[in-house]
Amino acid sequence: MFSRPALTLAAVLALGACGAQPTQNAAAPASQAPTATTTTGAAPSASAGAALTITDPWVKTVKKGMTAAFGTLVNNTDADIAVVAGTSPLSPKVELHEVVEADGKMVMRPKEGGFVVPARGTHELKPGGDHIMLMGVTGEVKPGARIPFTLTVQDGAPLEFTAVGKDFAGAKEDYQPGAGH
Repeated sequence: MFSRPALTLAAVLALGACGAQPTQNAAAPASQAPTATTTTGAAPSASAGAALTITDPWVKTVKKGMTAAFGTLVNNTDADIAVVAGTSPLSPKVELHEVVEADGKMVMRPKEGGFVVPARGTHELKPGGDHIMLMGVTGEVKPGARIPFTLTVQDGAPLEFTAVGKDFAGAKEDYQPGAGH
């Protein structure tokens, strides 16, 4: 007989195929955007009460150098939440970045004050926009790789999640040294 976790995973994957949002780290094939919701809670059932969650977390594949992580931060409270820092065992240096126009060029830079997720709202992390920057990555990120992250929340519990490695060539961004960074 199948175990309860195996049946739960099968149900999540079946729902994902129908377009519903699965809960808790279900990996999609590398050709599709990962669909996962991860929370600060220790168990999937804790996700409903978490202050901050993330949907569709993914990391751009890379052999070495720099890369970035993306997804949508979701604030489940009645107050703004500020994400002020991040860490990952994949990189000794993680920064919260934005892409802005400067002197007629689009450049990446650290986002002063971090990301503010409005009360009962979302904040999208996307290529060519706000993102989590990983510099000096310590290993190759291949499609389907599972990369752990922790985001530090001002005056709140940290958000721990796992992002999935994904090939991506859009938005013409270049997360490599000397690329307007």
